[in-house]
Parts: sequence; C-alpha cells; structure tokens
Amino acid sequence: MKYLVHLSRIFVGGLFIFSGLIKLNDPIGFAFKLEEYFGPTVFDMSFLEPLALPIALFVVIFEVLLGVLLLIGYKPKFTVYSLLAMIIFFTFLTWYSAYYNKVTDCGCFGDAIKLTPWESFTKDIVLLVFILILYLGIKHIKPLFNKGVMNIISGIALFLCVLFAYHVLNHLPVKDFRPYKIGDNITQNMIVPEDAPKAVIEYRWKFMVDGEEKIITTNGSYPDVKGEYISVETETVEEGYEPPIHDFSMEKDGEDFTEDLLGRNNLIMIVAYNLAKADEDGLKELKSLADNAKTRGYEVIGLTASGPDEQQSISKAYGLNFDFYFCDETALKTIVRSNPGVLKLDAGTILQKLHHNDLDELILD
Repeated sequence: MKYLVHLSRIFVGGLFIFSGLIKLNDPIGFAFKLEEYFGPTVFDMSFLEPLALPIALFVVIFEVLLGVLLLIGYKPKFTVYSLLAMIIFFTFLTWYSAYYNKVTDCGCFGDAIKLTPWESFTKDIVLLVFILILYLGIKHIKPLFNKGVMNIISGIALFLCVLFAYHVLNHLPVKDFRPYKIGDNITQNMIVPEDAPKAVIEYRWKFMVDGEEKIITTNGSYPDVKGEYISVETETVEEGYEPPIHDFSMEKDGEDFTEDLLGRNNLIMIVAYNLAKADEDGLKELKSLADNAKTRGYEVIGLTASGPDEQQSISKAYGLNFDFYFCDETALKTIVRSNPGVLKLDAGTILQKLHHNDLDELILD
C-alpha cells in the first residue's frame, strides 16, 4: 500500500497540476465551457452564467494548488478529501455529458487535448481509483518539508497562479492551442480532404406491416418494404472527418463573403462576439486604429454575432467607419479571447492577434 500511495501521489498530483495549468492558460475558454453546463439545454442554471469566469478561476487555481499540496504532503486529509470530492463531482459531470450527449467536450484539458465525453469519463474513473488509494492509505502521505517551508511553497504557488491568471485575462493565452493561432491559415483549416472519412449514419425506419410495427435498419437508402411508413430515426455510428475550423463564415445582408475576404491581402479583422458586452475602453481605441490602418493601405472589417441595429448603434456611438460582418458567436469566442480583439491577416493567414489592451502593439508595415 505504501508504494501504491507514493505512485498515486505522483500521478494524481502531476495530472492535477498539468490539467489546472492548461485551463489556467485560458480561463475564459473554461468559463465558456461552464456556461454550456449552466445553460438551459444542460442543467438550466442560468443564474450561474454571470459567475462562470469567477467559478472557472477558482476551480483551476484550486486544482493546481491541490496538486502541489499533494506532492509536498501538506495537509493530507484536507488535500485528499478535497481531491475525492472534486473527482466524484467531475465523474458525475462527465458521465452525464456522455450518457445524455449534452456537452461534447468537457474542457478537462482545454483546447490542448480534446477528449470525447466517454474518454473524459474513463479518465475520471481512472483518477477516482488512484484517489481512493490515497484515501485508503492516507497515513502513508508524509510531508517532504517542515511546516514553514510548505507554507512558503503553497503561498508561492498561489501567488504565481493568481499572477498568471491576471496576465492571460488582460492579454491573451500564453500558448494558443486553437486553429486560429498566429501562423495558421483559416482557409486551409476549413478544408475537408477528398479522401476524408465520411460519417456513418444508421437509419431506423418504422413501418406498419400487416398490422404490426416493423423496424428496418439501413445506412440511408429507403427500404424496399410493403407497408405504411410511420417514422425514421437516425444515429451516428461513426463520426466523419471534421476540419479544425467548421463554423466560421463572414456574412452580410444574407450573402457569404468568407472566401472573398480571406483571399485578400492586408486585412485587419476586428472581432467582437457581442457588441453590447464589449469592453468600452477597447471600443474607444478602434476608430484611431482603423483610421491608421486604412492610411497604411489595410482593409478594415468588423466581425460580430450582434444584429444590424446593435452594429449601427455602436458604430455611431464610437465613430467606427468600417463594415461589420456576421459570424457565429461560438466561432468568434474561439478566435480570440478578447471582446473586442484584433487580427491581422494576409490571404487568410493570421499574422498577429491582439487583446484590446495591446492594440498599440499592432504592426502596420
């Protein structure tokens, strides 16, 4: 048991630190994931949606700290009981997501490692086993240092987590794992190869045959059966290939300009997923930025999920002299963790991506 506890201590502590730091690198992304869980289609706890970011920050910092406390052996009862409570909750959450197919990605490792709901549940079951070993052998968890040193280590860990969170919230994630990172080409990330595997969909046709209901299963073709058609149900047996970017578009007045705009050189794209929630100071900076970019030969456009009325209202209030195009809100939240944020593109390739606090760093050649 002693050796099992030591092994579990290293595995669980390291994994919690790794998982926490991945999410701490992008707490806004984790907050968006929590909003999915709080939404009406999952737990219908809309009153928690405004608290998604504070909850996300608390969870990820606590996750890192528990990993640190476990490795140094500080307050073993508090640490192990907290780990057990957390993993039981997460195991239920991932099981619920997988069984009811509610949230397709739990966000356990942010955008760095994508897991299916059942993979996330399996991962939590494995972690639960290791944490139960810690629980049963808690007497074998011995401190590595004296109390004073461990207080200092814990305090430094907390301070560094808070400092890191402050930095990424006021700028952008230090490491970008999304398909819109600097150097990526949006057009290429939207391409589906000709030889890409197709989704396998099973069709269950229900007919009334000779007074009895009969179900016939096909892969899409209408069954050759003599009877009265009642209904059909479909189930995706095997997922097909999905490109890294599959929900991005730039539309205006019902017309799609995506291919045209992504083919242009020297394009400044101002992204604001929700203009009503956009940072006021950031919006104030946009006019001078757009004017300066235009004088340098750049084309400037806006991209938002807000409607035409909101677009006109914001443009008038802040003197914005560029057109807004519509794009899905989820896609815009994925592109840049800033509202507003700015991208510099050339023929669809992202050359620069900036938080609204860093607009003075935009390079206009």
